[in-house]
Amino acid sequence: MLETARRSISRRTAAGVRLVVLDVDGVLTDGGIYLGATGAGEKVEMKRYEITDGLGIHLLQNAGIQVAIVTGRESLSVRLRADELQITECHQDGTANKLPIVRALVERLGLSWKEVAFVSDDLADIPVLRRVGLAAAVANAVPEVRALAHWVATRRGGHGAVREFAEQLLRARGEWSVSVESYLREREEAT
Repeated sequence: MLETARRSISRRTAAGVRLVVLDVDGVLTDGGIYLGATGAGEKVEMKRYEITDGLGIHLLQNAGIQVAIVTGRESLSVRLRADELQITECHQDGTANKLPIVRALVERLGLSWKEVAFVSDDLADIPVLRRVGLAAAVANAVPEVRALAHWVATRRGGHGAVREFAEQLLRARGEWSVSVESYLREREEAT
């Protein structure tokens, strides 16, 4: 019964969400990091991003929901992905101290914590999860995160969990069909 309740988002909670904050490693990616170096000795870091998550983010943005990235690791890969997805609020902090970043973001945007959703997976996310109106976890989140989450994905981080969250949030708001039709119309008019 508890797991079923965590697989749905109430209409009231969804209607209030104005900002979705995403973690990166373990949420937008599967948590794996490929490290290497060029012949000149320059560090190279690569991550794998799930393409369907990008569409979910696009649909959220088109529905008027702002999307931000807050991650505890600094990486050019994250900046490139944020630029590709037109996410201007991309915050990387190597100390993984996310609460001050999200607090400043909430204040700067004039929001309340109840208007914020956070999709997460690991211990560094807990201080933020304890405050947001909609705490979400990917399927492979640590037990402590899953215990705090209002909603838990069936998909693992880096394997469509963000897309699943976006769809559930928009469905709960009654905006999924309109968002999909708008997306399809954009593609039809482009031809």
